[in-house]
Amino acid sequence: MSGWRRLLRHFAAAPELPAGFTGTLEADEPIVTTGELAGGGHLVLTRLGLWVPEGAESRRVGWHLVSKAVWDRSALVVTEAVATGTVGAAVLLADLPPRRFALAQPGTVPEVVRERVTSSIRSSHRCELPGGGAWFVQRRVPGLDGVVLQVRADPGTAPGAVEAMVSEVVQRLSLPG
Repeated sequence: MSGWRRLLRHFAAAPELPAGFTGTLEADEPIVTTGELAGGGHLVLTRLGLWVPEGAESRRVGWHLVSKAVWDRSALVVTEAVATGTVGAAVLLADLPPRRFALAQPGTVPEVVRERVTSSIRSSHRCELPGGGAWFVQRRVPGLDGVVLQVRADPGTAPGAVEAMVSEVVQRLSLPG
């Protein structure tokens, strides 16, 4: 996004919550933009994450838990990660199946999602391990100071190899835990 567009968006009036939104925003969670879904419902993008419709409710996915987001010209395809455990200060993640959100009008939603996900990443490195490999990603968590080390192993990677490598990395980085 160009600097001018970002500056103009900063001074524009904050978007309002769409009618029918069922989530509960934090007091310090301003809305960045919203997008109407083609089949009904909305995506709501805030400083803290992406609110997605989940049945009759809306649920926030923190930017640090969006593994991948792709705009395919007709829909936003989002891959969310969930924590499966910890090794020291590192959080082990696994990806959920991608979800497709067809937008009635994309507006700035794809651009803002890409910007927010990308800006949460401080560094990333891939390690090859027996049976696969793993991504080691340091990410900023919205609303918290500092970064968290996240490790996302490929399916089939030997669990013992992942934990041993994570322990070594945590020790090398002098992370607590």
